[in-house]
Amino acid sequence: MITPLAFADSLRIGSVDFVSPDEIKVLLDVEAPSDVALNTGVPRPFPRISSYVLLPNDSGCLVAQIELITIERSQYPKRKGMQDFGVIDLPFPLRKMSLTPLGVLKEQKNGKESTYSFSRGVDTFPTVGDPVLLPSQEQLKSIVESGEKRRVKIGTSPLASGADVSVDPDRLFGRHLAILGNTGSGKSCSVAGVIRWSIDAARTTKEKANKQLEELLSEVTDEMSERLGRNSFINSRFIILDPNGEYSKAFEDMENVRLFAVEADKGKNIRQLHVPLWFWNSAEWCAFTQASSRAQRPTLIQALRSVRDEQIDVSASLPSHNMRRYFRNLVSMLKIEYANGDPWAPTFPKKKGFYDCLLAWQKGIVDDTSFSDEERKAINSFQHKLGEMIAAHTRTTTNQYPTFLYDSPTVAELFRLASSAHISFGGSNQDILPIDADTPRRFSGEELLRSIEANGELMGTSEYIETMLMRIRTLLSDSRMRTITGCDEDLTLEKWLDDYICPSDSSNGAITVIDLSLVPAEVVHIVTAVIARMTLEALQRYRRLNDGKTLPTTLVMEEAHMFIRKYASDSEETPAYAMCTQVFEKIAREGRKFGLGLVLSSQRPSELSPTVLSQCNTFLLHRISNDRDQDLVNKLVPDNLRGLLRELPTLPSQRAILLGWASELPVMVQMSYLNKEQRPQSSDPDFWDTWTAHGDNSRKADWEAIAHDWQEAGQITQEDSIILEEDPGEVAAATDDDNLPF
Repeated sequence: MITPLAFADSLRIGSVDFVSPDEIKVLLDVEAPSDVALNTGVPRPFPRISSYVLLPNDSGCLVAQIELITIERSQYPKRKGMQDFGVIDLPFPLRKMSLTPLGVLKEQKNGKESTYSFSRGVDTFPTVGDPVLLPSQEQLKSIVESGEKRRVKIGTSPLASGADVSVDPDRLFGRHLAILGNTGSGKSCSVAGVIRWSIDAARTTKEKANKQLEELLSEVTDEMSERLGRNSFINSRFIILDPNGEYSKAFEDMENVRLFAVEADKGKNIRQLHVPLWFWNSAEWCAFTQASSRAQRPTLIQALRSVRDEQIDVSASLPSHNMRRYFRNLVSMLKIEYANGDPWAPTFPKKKGFYDCLLAWQKGIVDDTSFSDEERKAINSFQHKLGEMIAAHTRTTTNQYPTFLYDSPTVAELFRLASSAHISFGGSNQDILPIDADTPRRFSGEELLRSIEANGELMGTSEYIETMLMRIRTLLSDSRMRTITGCDEDLTLEKWLDDYICPSDSSNGAITVIDLSLVPAEVVHIVTAVIARMTLEALQRYRRLNDGKTLPTTLVMEEAHMFIRKYASDSEETPAYAMCTQVFEKIAREGRKFGLGLVLSSQRPSELSPTVLSQCNTFLLHRISNDRDQDLVNKLVPDNLRGLLRELPTLPSQRAILLGWASELPVMVQMSYLNKEQRPQSSDPDFWDTWTAHGDNSRKADWEAIAHDWQEAGQITQEDSIILEEDPGEVAAATDDDNLPF
């Protein structure tokens, strides 16, 4: 029987030759294995890049990763005693290794048995001459499988004799995961696999718990059986934003997976994608319409405030209703103007702009025989004051150079009279800007158009909003976009949240796949941003209403470089793609607090937003060959781990490097296998099979059907033409937004 000391001595492969905080150099013994180690209990390759070795110290064993293996040759002998037939010393090649320290492996005795635990960080470094050992099979397994709550197996370690690589889902999804790699490297399969394996592991654990509960109960009542059955649902939430339509069939074998796409198909259980216009907030509307910050944006925001107010009937045509709505909007704008101090601002355009607003407000006041005496009295008082303010600053023979400066008391009095008129027509102080412009209350596109036009007249910006109105009319008339953004009467906010995020018991499935492949390019970034933002805000409100408890949800963004890309933050205008990026940046920064985890998948990490990428605490890196992408990845990991990343350009498919918060140490992973029907539809095109196909297997192109589908997609119907009715001259007369009244 071999003694422990003799066994340890048999595992010795060399001694420490150089020590620094981030690098340890080792001089290998002549007897050290040169290709396969047979002395560890199980034959395994050695030496091997990225494998592990041990350096005994006072606290246990320092675990180090092999970064470099080399042979040093010299013309003179460096090792005395290496003699030719005992006559003369000969030069002998020296084998050396460079190691990266990772952590400490500690032994724990339990009777005669020993267990090992690994922890990151090094408290004691070795010194020159200390021995270097190969880890035993049990030690190697303990290193790779270290950590608590490793509940989800994602693969095995080829450098640790096939030891299981498992992760803690709380760490994996709670602090965001980035899966990066070139196309064809297995990146999409890893995304699908991580989701599937997590749900399968949760289901297995829950079934075991239910079975144990049944065994504990001598008699299971019908009520208990029903409760156990209901409790079998996996209360997980994965929302996959799929821009290429790869995941439509990846989860077909799983129960009640919800699939949404532009074109519904009941036969394939594909439901219609709905992201209605009334979901969009003011920032998203401004990004879509490219509204200018000086005139168009204030008008649009004010219009959204008005149209979202359900206390005011937008479609009402009674004169009293119209005047109430008129004075309500007027009071709202006066309130904003007064708060900003624009009437007495030192700059000329703002002062002149307020004067032009007074002229527009005067034109908007109408009289009607249906008005009561009280209503007429309120109107006359307001008109009288308005006339005084206009006359005081109108050019006359005696006042040829009027100033446009108004003092605070004068504007305050005008505000008081407007408020009195609003109340006399049935309004109240509570319905003055009662809700935020971003509150998701129902309205139609036609109602928004009318609201913009009405508020443009009140604010004196009618001539500057035509281009914005044209963009909205285009949105409303395009049949492709209308199917997604249209106002479905049956769709409520509650139903949308129920369908897309799923009910609390997850009875209709744990996965939502949103196919964005046919979403028009004009709105794809806005639609993606709205879905992501609505998910975040829903979870924020869930936590507030549930005493700080969160509803863990994972948002998966495929092809993230298309939707979360860099943008110029100093730009005055915010394009749609930048708006989308800003939403995901907010999720990356704040999502963890509300239970929203983020999974990014991208083949171009160098194009991703630095803010989002910096918030990802776990990385699953497949083959990356581009030098810019490699440089970026190198900057994301600690300096002492960059040696492992040198393998990125040569990684085969299905193999990846796992590092970060979800893994105790960086490890090479052979990802678990997915059946063909479980993989996303992202395989390479089969050119050869197509070239050599015969008969029924040959692929014919029905260009007539394709052309018909293509051309009919944006056809304007008779219903649409009503929306587009307007004087062509008005569109042509739309002026540049730079020539603004204020």
